[in-house]
This record gives sequence, C-alpha cells and structure tokens, in this order.
Amino acid sequence: MTIPVVRLNDEHLLPAIGLGTYGLRGTAGVASILSGIDAGYRLLDTALNYENEREVGEAVRGSGIDRAEFVITTKLPGRFHGLEDTVAGFDESLGNLGLDYVDLYLIHWPLPKVNKYVDSWRAMIDLRESGLVRAIGVSNFTIDQLTRLEGETGVLPVVNQVELHPYFPQAELRAFHSEKGIQTESWSPLAARNALVTDATVGAIAREHGVTPAQVVLRWHVQLGSVPIPKSSNADRQRENADIFDFALSDEEIARISGLESGRLWAGDPDEHEEF
Repeated sequence: MTIPVVRLNDEHLLPAIGLGTYGLRGTAGVASILSGIDAGYRLLDTALNYENEREVGEAVRGSGIDRAEFVITTKLPGRFHGLEDTVAGFDESLGNLGLDYVDLYLIHWPLPKVNKYVDSWRAMIDLRESGLVRAIGVSNFTIDQLTRLEGETGVLPVVNQVELHPYFPQAELRAFHSEKGIQTESWSPLAARNALVTDATVGAIAREHGVTPAQVVLRWHVQLGSVPIPKSSNADRQRENADIFDFALSDEEIARISGLESGRLWAGDPDEHEEF
C-alpha cells in the first residue's frame, strides 16, 4: 500500500498518515511495528517518554527497507528542557534509536511554568543545522506559544502534533497552522475508539461509503489537512487505518463529523499540563 505525502514548510515530505507506537514495547512491540511497516507505514512516531525508541530502531533496521524511506519522529521530554539539556535529551534518543539521524524532532509539551521551551527550540534549531535532525517541530503548543517561538527565534515549527479528533476538532488552532504553514498532526485521532466506532453519525457515513467507522474518521482528518497518527498493534487494523485514500467525504459529511465536538478527552491543556 502506497501512502501519499504532504510537503512541509521546509520542503521535507511527510507521509499523510503515520503509525503511533505508544505502548509498543519489547519483542511484541517490534513485531507490531514491523507489521505496520509491512502495511505501508513509513512515518513512525515515538518519544523518549514512550520508552520504546529502541524497538522502533530495531524494527527499522530489521525491515529490510532503506532507512531513507522512513520518517522517524521522536520527542523531547520536559526533564530535558533548556539549551544544553535539550542536546543531552536528543543524544539519549538517538542512542536509543541506534540511527544516524532523526527525521522529525518535536518538543513533547511546552511546560510554560518551567518556561524553557524557547531555549529548547533554539537548541533544536542548532541540531537541525548540524544535520543530526532533518526537521523540527512541536507537540501540544497553543497559538500564543507558537507565536512566541516565531517572535523570539524567527523560526516556525514544521509540525504541531496535538490532540485532535471529532470530539475536539481544534478549528481555531488548525486555521492558525494553515495561515502560518505549520502542518497539523493528530494524536489519538480515533479518540475513544469504541465510542466513535459505535457513533450513529459516523456509522451512517461509513455505510454510505462502504468503509469502516475508523476509516471515516481518519479520512476526516486527512480532508481537514491533518496527518493522523493512529496507534494499533493489530496488523489488520493497521492496514485498515492506512486504507483511506480511495474515497472522499463530502463537505456536508465533514461538517456532521465536526459537529460531534464536545471537548478534550484527556487532561491535556498545554497551559497547565506538566510532563517530565
């Protein structure tokens, strides 16, 4: 299965859907990541705090596929915020992955109470210039925090990965991203999967197109202009999740799905959440 790509504001290419790896650890985790690679995923999303960078690196090396075909994303945790500490955190991630470089490096959370995310961003700019990182972005940043990064460094992230699903469509933030040329990525794109797959609105649209509810929701993300990062350890679901590029939702269907909005599902307000 071939997955389309989107072009980032630094001209790097990003697959239009990625494989989330949270919770995929050990031998079983490597096997699940390999099955995702077999299903066509080339964007693999991990983080130092997921404690599975080693598994991601092992799967990439064991896949038999050229390293250059992958976009490996990992993330800087809060305990490494700051100019020098960011470099130390990156070095730990790179060592865990066992790779020569990282394709996309993100600040995992802004931690405004710590107030070092601008220093971390400066360090990440240096890492990009060194060639150890190909592209740099953020995760869970607000409009004000993105504006501050641009104002103090002159450099915008290529990506902001945020909680985004039909219950929390983030219309204002997505509009800002579009204006600034920042690519939106969606973590937990299927939200509470069991609730979404049994939702009457989603189910009716799925039946109309002859696809599954999960495919409808992931297609909704793509048509909103976001790159979803669904996580699954099941090979059949991995393939199902990626098979969303041969049908299209109407504007009315997009609006009906967006109309399910009810708010965040997890306590992840970037102005308050602290994760180290």
